[in-house]
Amino acid sequence: MPDSDDPRNAPAPAPASGDSRAARNPHGDSHADGHARGVSAARSLYGSRDADWKAPGDRDGRNTHDDAAGRDRGAGPRDAAAGPDRRGRDRDDDAEPDAREPVPVLREVDFGTARLLPDIDRDRAWLLTVDGAPQSYVDLDDPGHLEFEYVRRIAYAVEAAFPGGEPLDAVHLGGGAMTLPRWLAHVRPGSRQQVVEADRRLAALVAEALPLPEAQAAPAAPEAPEAPAAPHAPEAQKAALSVHTQDARAWLRHAPPGSADLLVADVFGGSRVPAALTSVEFVRAAARVLRPEGLYVANLADSAPFAFLRSQLATVRAAFAAEGGADLCVLAEPAVLRGRRYGNAVLAASRRPLPLAALTRLCAADAFPARAVHGPDLDRLTGAARPVTDASATASPEPPAGAFSVG
Repeated sequence: MPDSDDPRNAPAPAPASGDSRAARNPHGDSHADGHARGVSAARSLYGSRDADWKAPGDRDGRNTHDDAAGRDRGAGPRDAAAGPDRRGRDRDDDAEPDAREPVPVLREVDFGTARLLPDIDRDRAWLLTVDGAPQSYVDLDDPGHLEFEYVRRIAYAVEAAFPGGEPLDAVHLGGGAMTLPRWLAHVRPGSRQQVVEADRRLAALVAEALPLPEAQAAPAAPEAPEAPAAPHAPEAQKAALSVHTQDARAWLRHAPPGSADLLVADVFGGSRVPAALTSVEFVRAAARVLRPEGLYVANLADSAPFAFLRSQLATVRAAFAAEGGADLCVLAEPAVLRGRRYGNAVLAASRRPLPLAALTRLCAADAFPARAVHGPDLDRLTGAARPVTDASATASPEPPAGAFSVG
């Protein structure tokens, strides 16, 4: 008889039905399944399963359409030509645009080549990759659906730290297709959010092809303003979500102190965290923006022997030490923590004690369970690692060959 107190027997938490990594897995969850259909194929980079993404019109990895084929802003990119739809039905040449088949989009952006790939299993759901590395997954009809496992773990950290469901003032460093901002606006209406995305052309592509609901969107702020609006400032209240096309550290320098409940650092240059966002100086700048009860969350990626992850644990501890210290934990899949493969590790930190019991239950109940490493176990994981400074910072390690395959 199962133990009712075992967190693994808890019902699946709400965030699991809304993000970008594994809220569902109808395609199979085996590591050996190298050709899983749909979005499960994107899971190999961020702590997920090896597989090949196969999108409509791109099933052999060669037939990628340019975004000039035509798009409907409300439904994502679409092919103007007639032909069978994604379920194999014949499509009428005179059909309304919304009935036409979504097709992949290819566009050069500031930091590489972006592709938007439609999910064959979910209408109006899209995978964003940059230079082949999965960046975001969004379902325009269901912003509560979080497909990628690491994104759900970030959502669990938010839900556990702020259990009342109240609106939050949030800063997102790294926008991509804005999966988490969409989710937060969906589950906590009234939240005021600042999204900082350095790639201007990527931000423009997302705004064009995967637009936010009108009630959430605000025009992108000009690059490098003198003083970005605080999440609680009156001008920021005019829109629930504002996008700033700037370098993350440049934005942080001008951000008002103590203005955010939540700060999420999820910035990847391709498949690596940039060196400038791995140092004590960076974390201090981010922590300065948080309120005393605020939550800092960072998406990292590493593999055994975890030199990068260990250094980041030491770095975050050192950055918060000047303000009385912080409680830290790491959320990751057991196979990653055991050194069996490369994957994501979500680092959470707060000046107040983290709600470890709630966080453990949420992560254990996921379709792909994760462990919450905390206390003495986290100290052992950190070991003798030293904090990273701007002078010594390096980008996160390259994923191993074959860690992911898309298209």
